[in-house]
Amino acid sequence: MRKAYPKWLKKRIPGGPELQQVELLLEDYRLNTVCQSAFCPNLGECFAKKTATFLLLGNICTRNCLFCAVINGSATEPDPEEPGRVAAAVVSLNLNYVVLTSVTRDDLQDGGANHYSATIREIKKRKPGIIVEVLTPDFAGQLFPLEVIAQTKIKVFNHNLETVPRLYEKVRPKAVYGRSLRVLARMKELRPDILTKSGIMVGLGEDPEEIRQVMEDLREVNCDILTIGQYLAPSEEHLPVTEFIHPSFYKDYEVLGEKLGFKAVGAGPFVRSSYRAEDLIISAEKMGGGENGKS
Repeated sequence: MRKAYPKWLKKRIPGGPELQQVELLLEDYRLNTVCQSAFCPNLGECFAKKTATFLLLGNICTRNCLFCAVINGSATEPDPEEPGRVAAAVVSLNLNYVVLTSVTRDDLQDGGANHYSATIREIKKRKPGIIVEVLTPDFAGQLFPLEVIAQTKIKVFNHNLETVPRLYEKVRPKAVYGRSLRVLARMKELRPDILTKSGIMVGLGEDPEEIRQVMEDLREVNCDILTIGQYLAPSEEHLPVTEFIHPSFYKDYEVLGEKLGFKAVGAGPFVRSSYRAEDLIISAEKMGGGENGKS
């Protein structure tokens, strides 16, 4: 049985014509979003603001992480027309900042990196001034997909650690903590001009000292931005919530992050990787991060 949510995790779901407009647009363009596929609690808020995080390469993941609501199974071939449809949706929504993510595609030789690249090219062709953030999988530890991504006109590269090393076998059984750190380190080597970012969940059974160690590890690979949010079980078949972390703890993590040298830390019960992403970048740039480079 799921634990009852505490009062600080109860959120009013907004409605209105803007939200419906985004839902209809996504349907018309046959696009997926992580907002919908991962049952994000911020979906209503973001759609009402006419923003969304696009989920590339279908909505079926080749991995089966027990915290994630995205469906696991045999994925379909990448749709060569998807990059153009994403770009058209970006123009229709009049976005100035866009976040692109994808399911993990271990079945593809490049892990989907060239599909990311094609999508970014299409978006930049139609909206040259837009800021692009990507949230990628680990590409099974391969380096050449990162080189493909590094050649694109992105401003932010995000790869989530998700949890502390001790819990990887339970939470991310096909992932490797050190490998994910190397992904972030390698991208920083390839593109020192961009901002790197990662995110973790709390409430899975970790302790504050383990969180601190993860934060220190991220700074060791020069990660610029960190997000920390409450894990919420998508269903009773997923990992249960061990603890609902009180809001006061998140402020402590933000203060610690500043001391460790992060350019921006977004922490709170409803914080997710791409939640208010543009605001975090503005904060990071005030701290001197993110040169224009290829972005």
